[in-house]
Amino acid sequence: MTRLIATFLYVGLLRPGPGTWGSLAALPVGWLLHLAGGPWVLVAGIVAAFALGLWATRQETARTGVEDPGEIVIDEVAGQWIALLPLSFGAARVGVDILALWPGWIAAFVLFRLFDIYKVGPVGWADRRGDPLGVMLDDVIAGVFAALGVVALAALAHGLLI
Repeated sequence: MTRLIATFLYVGLLRPGPGTWGSLAALPVGWLLHLAGGPWVLVAGIVAAFALGLWATRQETARTGVEDPGEIVIDEVAGQWIALLPLSFGAARVGVDILALWPGWIAAFVLFRLFDIYKVGPVGWADRRGDPLGVMLDDVIAGVFAALGVVALAALAHGLLI
């Protein structure tokens, strides 16, 4: 069960780039969570992914003896969903289909992957912890940075930063 959770239904076993595959797999599931109940269901999904992910990551890292196995992608799922939160709240607020905000989806994906790969500032700090919490936390922080970037790009696109 822990491997199923940690790999997000075995998506983490795809190569190359399991983290990218995990982030991509998170997108349609995030959309379904939004459809199921809006941004608060997505928030609940994030909390569940983090809690279950931390548990599964603890079990899998202990089992494998590897500090941060590449196949663990539940952390990318949680982080990607955080990056989608501005879209979910925005779509719910103005009453539009969340898919209509497609440029934001691209921005959320690209920004999350960039922050996750380059590990800037606190993302790198969390990654260097070398424990299961660090495995999860670096992607949560990357997701927060990506979400802030999505908000900034939306404000720029809508003329609010000019």
